[in-house]
Amino acid sequence: MPWTITRHRFFQPVEAVIAKAFKKIREQGVHGNKHKDAIELSSTNRSKLSKELPCVDVCHSARSTAYDQAMPRVIILRSLPEPLPYTGVVVLTSGYRRLGVDSERKKMAAAGAPKRVLMLCGDYMEDYEAMVPFQALQAYGVAVDAVCPGKKAGEVCRTAVHQDSVHQTYSESRGHNFVLNATFDEIEENKYDGLIIPGGRAPEYLALNESIIQIVRKFSDSGRAIASICHGQLILAAADVVNGRKCTAYSAVKPVLVAAGSDWVEADSWATCVRDGNLITAATYVGHPEYLQLFVEALGGTFHGSKKKVLFLCGDYMEDYEVMVPFQSLQAVGCEVDAVCPKKKAGDTCPTAIHDFEGDQTYSEKPGHDFTLTAQFESVKISSYDALVIPGGRAPEYLALEENVITLVKEFMDSHRPVASICHGQQILSAAGVLKGRKCTAYPAVKLNVVLGGGTWLEPDPIHRCYTDGNLVTGAAWPGHPEFISQLMALLQIRVSF
Repeated sequence: MPWTITRHRFFQPVEAVIAKAFKKIREQGVHGNKHKDAIELSSTNRSKLSKELPCVDVCHSARSTAYDQAMPRVIILRSLPEPLPYTGVVVLTSGYRRLGVDSERKKMAAAGAPKRVLMLCGDYMEDYEAMVPFQALQAYGVAVDAVCPGKKAGEVCRTAVHQDSVHQTYSESRGHNFVLNATFDEIEENKYDGLIIPGGRAPEYLALNESIIQIVRKFSDSGRAIASICHGQLILAAADVVNGRKCTAYSAVKPVLVAAGSDWVEADSWATCVRDGNLITAATYVGHPEYLQLFVEALGGTFHGSKKKVLFLCGDYMEDYEVMVPFQSLQAVGCEVDAVCPKKKAGDTCPTAIHDFEGDQTYSEKPGHDFTLTAQFESVKISSYDALVIPGGRAPEYLALEENVITLVKEFMDSHRPVASICHGQQILSAAGVLKGRKCTAYPAVKLNVVLGGGTWLEPDPIHRCYTDGNLVTGAAWPGHPEFISQLMALLQIRVSF
């Protein structure tokens, strides 16, 4: 029987996926000349691969008996090329007998399948509470499917920016457009190891959806990991899965959870998280680092090599996701992370910008969250840090004019510490003169800066493509965070195993 790589969302380049397949096939002791080796690809990637790698032929495959469903196309690998950079993939033999749900999931795990997580989305879910776990988990090697009732893969859910205000409750403004990557009506909940429920206003109406309720109950009844944050616990209460369970939430959700029989835990800060067996709950996105850590552990994950110290170079109107997603993702794996901005001190905030792709000739901009700094720029000692991260947005265009910023970046690069820069952050790298002879990508509009700065331009095609050249990691935009974060983790020798 052929070996198959189970369906993959292709946040990595095709070459990396192929290389992962070869590594796993070798680990199983199977070689190309002995068996036909197969990997499933989308039509776009299949076409690209057949042009770029002469060692493959395109063919059809009738079914995958492991999943008992048709597989549209399969690439048959005729020979093994030289190893390429990789980051782990699912390998399954297609000869599995049809098993019960729990047995099949265990069999898949034994075969090296990555963990799979389902995220329940809806319009006006909280911006950070959707994207941070979505991209962080992928960076750790977990496959995540984001679905919404009544919507298909490729459609969007509008998000909401919720943050503390001077008024009696939080403020709300429009967030990013979150692109779903799976279709709600096509999912099979028994194929997932864990469930994520973002907060915001979406749970108010999702708690009335019978299909959502049934999914949550099935996860709870089977003992699989469930992580819910902020207002997401309204769905847990509606599904009657919190009776006698310890949980927390945004304070306004307390009456519903108490009425549902939960053992309510009062949040002593916005970062409060509670774990009760397979159930992880949190008050707000401020608690994401512990929330993600607990969820990964509930999935059976272990963190390795995590005790690193990372500095973030911030400024007003840096991109909202490009600071918070890597910031909290690194905290979740155990890194100590500081965020600084010239002329500001710990506790001050930087307003962020939401940059999105809405069909115009360039990205749109909306106000984002206020990001709280953790240290003072002028007190930074570079020798105390293992890596530097430079978010994009509009901050880099003026930070590139600051001599003390240029000096800091040069010292990080000269000391060969990892530097990770995304989107417009490369404007600072160019101004610092550290791109000479280095391979680099960036947001396409920054190509001029990279080329004039002496860098070798690497096209960000697709836009989520990221590259590592020595100690330098570069990415084009926030859709590439899973690659961006995982490549930085690799340089820091941090990994998550399951």
